[in-house]
Amino acid sequence: MQEVQSEKKRRSVWIPVGIIFIVIALIISWLGYLAVLAPTVQTDADYFYVHSDDTYEKVMQRIKEENIVRNYTIFEYMAKAMDLPENINPGRYRLDSEMNNRRLIGNLRGGYQEAVKFRFQNVRLKENFAGLLGQSFEADSIEFLNILKDAKTAEKYGFTTDNFFSMFIPNTYEIYWNTNPEKIMARFHTEYTNFWNAERKSKADALGMTTQEVSTLAAIVKGEAMHIDEMPAIAGLYINRLQRGMLLQADPTVIFANNDFTIRRVLNRHLTIDNPYNTYRFKGLPPGPIMMPSIAAIDAVLNHKQHDYIYMCAKDDFSGYHLFAKTMAEHLVNARKFQRALDERNIKR
Repeated sequence: MQEVQSEKKRRSVWIPVGIIFIVIALIISWLGYLAVLAPTVQTDADYFYVHSDDTYEKVMQRIKEENIVRNYTIFEYMAKAMDLPENINPGRYRLDSEMNNRRLIGNLRGGYQEAVKFRFQNVRLKENFAGLLGQSFEADSIEFLNILKDAKTAEKYGFTTDNFFSMFIPNTYEIYWNTNPEKIMARFHTEYTNFWNAERKSKADALGMTTQEVSTLAAIVKGEAMHIDEMPAIAGLYINRLQRGMLLQADPTVIFANNDFTIRRVLNRHLTIDNPYNTYRFKGLPPGPIMMPSIAAIDAVLNHKQHDYIYMCAKDDFSGYHLFAKTMAEHLVNARKFQRALDERNIKR
């Protein structure tokens, strides 16, 4: 009887102890789940940026202040446990609501960032391009602009500061956010080299032009054309004028020379400016592109339409298309129609 009672007492002692151990085990398991596997990101931001000069302390402070994670204390513990203080890497890191501490810390520690998909087109000036670059990458727009205007950098890649813009082929580029500007320029040059393959170079040679000159003419074609399907005809017209030694007389170059992109109607006073980009005064191609040429415009020059037109004027229906002419008499008829249409719409400049 005493032995039974003793056994009952032992059981009455061990059962609570066992329950306590189970509860502790569950708590430890839950804390382990929270620390390692549970979703931790709570911000609506798509990316977290670590700058090249950021210290571990600064990064952790931002994570805390910006409420990136649900439980900062647990995150900080895991960061130290995973040796993040000694191994943090700069970059642009994707965030999502399913991301746990282990994955987020692992990305920061291993530098597993997501590349920027940098796409550009219809860029008019170097300042505009520098602004786009500064918005997309770690370096600021001033640093990019200094490179775009630097003669040594242009010369390094076979260009001048005037025609350097022709090196940038509009496309989508995957580049890491913290890549320095010099390496980004090298990436653009690689694309330029790949774009100007043997076939395109052969067509440029047949025109008696360098690749830079083709891009310069393509920029004018792009400035004139509102419709891609008309680009080859416009390119053919300017090639005819070049081959005949005529002034190009391209209105977009006059607008560029005057540095006034609000001009809608080129007037005689605009044509008097003494500027090498004014193709009403200076023969041949201007020193460089008046804007970043598109691939379609470059290929339109290389595959220009064969015809005998040397004049063109915008259609008076404002469709964006042009009327082409072989003689000045024909051209004047077309020009008067367009001028009347401008007057009817009260377009003075």
